[in-house]
Amino acid sequence: MNPFSSGTRLRDMIRAIRACKTAAEERAVVRKECAAIRAAINENDPDYRHRNLAKLMFIHMLGYPTHFGQMECLKLIASAGFPEKRIGYLGLMLLLDERQEVLMLVTNSLKQDLNHSNQYIVGLALCALGNICSAEMARDLAPEVERLLQFRDPNIRKKAALCSIRIIKKVPDLAENFINPATSLLKEKHHGVLITGIQLCTDLCKVSEEALEHFRKKCTEGLVKTLKDVVNSPYAPEYDIAGITDPFLHIRLIRLLRVLGQGDADASDRMNDILAQVATKTESNKNAGNAILYECVETIMSIEDNGGLRVLAINILGRFLSNRDNNIRYVALNILMKAITVDAQAVQRHRATILECVKDSDASIRKRALELVYVLVNESNVKPLTKELIDYLEVSDQDFKEDLTAKICSIVAKFSPEKIWYIDQMLKVLIEAGNFVKDEVWHALIVVISNASDLHGYTVRALYRAFQTSTEQECLVRVAVWCVGEYGEMLVNNVGMLDIEDPITVTESDAVDVAEIAIKRHTSDLTTKAMALIALLKLSSRFPSCSERIKDIVVQHRGSLVLELQQRSIEFNSVIAKHQNIRSALVERMPVLDEATFMGRRAGSMPATVSTSTAASISLPNGNAKPSAAPLVDLLDLSSDDAPAPSSSGGDFLQDLLGVDLSPAPKQSGINQAPQNGTDVLLDLLSIGTPPAQSNSSTLDILSPIQDNKKPVAPLDGLFSPSSNSAQVTSAGAAPVIDLLDGFVASPPKPESNGSAFPSVVAFESSSLKMEFNFSKPPGNPQTTLIQATFTNLSSNNFTDFIFQAAVPKFLQLHLEPASGNTLPASGSGTITQSLKVTNSQHGKKSLVMRIRIAYKSNNKDVLEEGQVNNFPRGL
Repeated sequence: MNPFSSGTRLRDMIRAIRACKTAAEERAVVRKECAAIRAAINENDPDYRHRNLAKLMFIHMLGYPTHFGQMECLKLIASAGFPEKRIGYLGLMLLLDERQEVLMLVTNSLKQDLNHSNQYIVGLALCALGNICSAEMARDLAPEVERLLQFRDPNIRKKAALCSIRIIKKVPDLAENFINPATSLLKEKHHGVLITGIQLCTDLCKVSEEALEHFRKKCTEGLVKTLKDVVNSPYAPEYDIAGITDPFLHIRLIRLLRVLGQGDADASDRMNDILAQVATKTESNKNAGNAILYECVETIMSIEDNGGLRVLAINILGRFLSNRDNNIRYVALNILMKAITVDAQAVQRHRATILECVKDSDASIRKRALELVYVLVNESNVKPLTKELIDYLEVSDQDFKEDLTAKICSIVAKFSPEKIWYIDQMLKVLIEAGNFVKDEVWHALIVVISNASDLHGYTVRALYRAFQTSTEQECLVRVAVWCVGEYGEMLVNNVGMLDIEDPITVTESDAVDVAEIAIKRHTSDLTTKAMALIALLKLSSRFPSCSERIKDIVVQHRGSLVLELQQRSIEFNSVIAKHQNIRSALVERMPVLDEATFMGRRAGSMPATVSTSTAASISLPNGNAKPSAAPLVDLLDLSSDDAPAPSSSGGDFLQDLLGVDLSPAPKQSGINQAPQNGTDVLLDLLSIGTPPAQSNSSTLDILSPIQDNKKPVAPLDGLFSPSSNSAQVTSAGAAPVIDLLDGFVASPPKPESNGSAFPSVVAFESSSLKMEFNFSKPPGNPQTTLIQATFTNLSSNNFTDFIFQAAVPKFLQLHLEPASGNTLPASGSGTITQSLKVTNSQHGKKSLVMRIRIAYKSNNKDVLEEGQVNNFPRGL
């Protein structure tokens, strides 16, 4: 006999495949077998159809295509005999799924088999329906399944319940038909029927409010009684697992009670006693017992309030934390994260155990325990918890230090009781993990130091000591260099000594050594070296005896390949050598940085309004629609691909919107410089060019109430991080944006008539694209401006996938209508129009300003054009 004829037994084919030594041999065997099966299918051979289908199922499990045998399943299902139907239904479940159109042909056979007189054939049909039922099949066959829930044989009732679960998940509207039959299943004595009936009721409650209310009123008492019987039942070997009686039924009952008790005080009261009994009687030294306790705790935490039960549940979780099984500990930490919002005091009792989990060898448990400790911290326990975490930071793995450092810094900043404690803890973190500290953290530390005038001497001495031992920590070096530059004379003269300090002797040369070491470290980055140069410039004024040495150090970078360092070196050398008369005023100590403003900006206190066209989208190959709106930071920080999102950096959304630095602008204490600073900052924010020169005497009078006309203090990052040098703006340049500064100019807004005409403007123009704005105002609503944007293609290529996006500051609201199309014809032969509606809440005080981004494809290449519109007509 041909070993690959249709008469070959299944076991012979399996033996031949297993005897193959290479994948190529296996493919050859499968290919020959498939060819023989195809020949038998073409000959319509009924004798070996069931054998061929069994072979196909094995081939399918090996991962080879078997779609050519799908119709054989239907033929076997339509056969009269049970053996053929069994193979046919098994093939149907394995070779097909609910998305196959061929399933439409099997619905009628399923209906006949569900009404068959042979209960075994009925069981086969229920199994198949429960596995591959689609929504259409569910609607057609739901009445038959509902009837079978009252069938005389318990195995059929069990299978019908499982099939009903699939039906109500596919078509939730059919749930009401199964409520009464499911209720009767809860009174079953047969174990299999009862456990499937409970699962059916649980799923009904999730998809139907009507079912949930029905079971709460009619079934809660019965379920509590059933659970009590299970808890108190004697040893039953059939359902016993490791000495725990029927844990699967336990868990299903507790889960259903959880669904019924959630949001209902009466139902919760009725189940309190039995839950307490389960929690106290279940053994926790067996895995099955722990599974029951876990579900019990989840239920106690989900149902309506009962303080005593919750304390009991949290104590169980405390025992879980002491378990040697990592999975159980991880589960306990997860539930405690939810429990802390309900009963934080009870969770606090297990603080020591949770802290031990932070030091666990398993990375998942460490991470979850750290998140829990972070939530546990409050004003009363911040000191001991922070001490434990910093002690562990010294010995923790490098992979874990980043997360641990971030959490410690956040805890210290949020719950610090006093500034000296905050500074001490941050110094410890910088010493142990300074390379893992984020920029905004050490920026905040500098702001706090500048505000703690009585701690300047203490801080600079502490940083000097730390610098002597931990020069490899980059952020520590930066903060130390900044403090030595600002408060170097306090370090040398031991100013502001505290009782807790030990005396220290530092010479002027030692102080200069700090900046020199920082600038000569081969691991120092550009920011650190730039900060060190500034510190040296300041020390040249504070320590005249070291001026020549400092000049020699600065001069060494005159030929640096890094433009930033080269420029600073040349400029600072000029200041030291030629401008002795102004040097002391130029490098005087920085004014106190505004802590409240900085913290507000870190918290993102000024979100911007961002709007994009809702209709425009890009079709992806998998059928999903990608919205045309780019991520917020992508639109708002147009000059940087790797800029952090505003929410994570804690920056100012308006500053992000307009593409500028996020660092806070310090202000001079005791001197009112707000108007001048505000004007300069806004000019930088909006990138508005200087208008033609004009008389500026009135502007100076308004913006400079003091006579010395000091320059505004640069933002913090501008001093000690390399950034593009912004062009200086004269006072004349402030005039166009005075309206934006809300009250800096006393001239009243000009009255305007609604609906008046405004001139059209070319809002944006490049070598390939022009955008024009036409303006109108709705009658009776002067704050609202209707803008029609018209886009014209100036190039010789068609533009496709055309998308326009815009962003505006907070005082404006922007709404974009869908564009008239997404294809822009070449050479101006057609246009795209899009309507915008802008509402100005500061109408008459602030002018419109808008940041735009236009994306399209030209010659199948993605093109992105960006710009800013600041030539809106006055009066909008």
